[in-house]
Amino acid sequence: MSWKPTQELEIVAGTPPGGGLDRSARALARAIEENRLIDVPVKVVNVGGDGGRKAWVHMDGRAGEGHVFGISSPNMAADYLTGVTKSDPDKYPPIAILYSEYIAFVVDTDSTIHDGKDLLGRFARDPAGVTIALSTSLGNSNHVAVAKVIRHSGADTRAPKIRVFDTALDAVADVVAGNADVGAITAASSVPEIEAGRLRTIGISSPARLPGCYAAAPTWKEQGVDCVIGSWRGVSGPPGMGADQVAYWASVLRRATQTAEWKADLPSRAYRVLRHAGTEMAFSGEYWRTSGERGVYRCAG
Repeated sequence: MSWKPTQELEIVAGTPPGGGLDRSARALARAIEENRLIDVPVKVVNVGGDGGRKAWVHMDGRAGEGHVFGISSPNMAADYLTGVTKSDPDKYPPIAILYSEYIAFVVDTDSTIHDGKDLLGRFARDPAGVTIALSTSLGNSNHVAVAKVIRHSGADTRAPKIRVFDTALDAVADVVAGNADVGAITAASSVPEIEAGRLRTIGISSPARLPGCYAAAPTWKEQGVDCVIGSWRGVSGPPGMGADQVAYWASVLRRATQTAEWKADLPSRAYRVLRHAGTEMAFSGEYWRTSGERGVYRCAG
């Protein structure tokens, strides 16, 4: 492996400080810097807006460079597949999958929606009367989780009003302010408001209960709803990043995700680590855009 960075590393996050992608970027930066895994400085650059798509426009402007990579998620593929953007995610070289984060369905503490059964009842009786807050785009894991719950109630998945925000923190604030009846939020983003007593959880998209402030919250699976889904976080390079540069950063990320700092920044209450190395990226590999046997292919995250 001959290539090595000679200038500052830029980690691009498509959410403002405190958002989900920002948490990933800062956890990586801390693990890399505190363990001196590279000989150059590390900087996190927040390029929020447009559901995270502005970050990838920023990456397009860094084509061919080896000193920058971005935090990726299912949104980049969902936006392309649903026609929201014409930017093909295939042009961003995949470097690693980091972890998967589950979706918490949260309501205001004083809400008349006391549990998952109440929400299902609301969907069944008057789906158009339910407002849901989520981030950062339609078609992503949060939205899929919502659709699974709506479908279980027998309602039209298009009937509820969906309010989409550029960051999970804004979606959380929308529920706290009473503008949305329920939020479908990446679990770590809801923790502060839950611990402050302003929100409570009525369902989690994890396969088993999560510890900490989610210990008393039942999963949707427990409530008889087929809703087990996570939102993966990964790392992708700019268009034209060289194979030797991809291999170098995959090696660095493999070591970063084995450090105490990285593990401390990923509370088990909210995350599930899929792999501890730079391996096959979601929406890549032999089963991505396959023309083979028809069927449903499920990602581990």
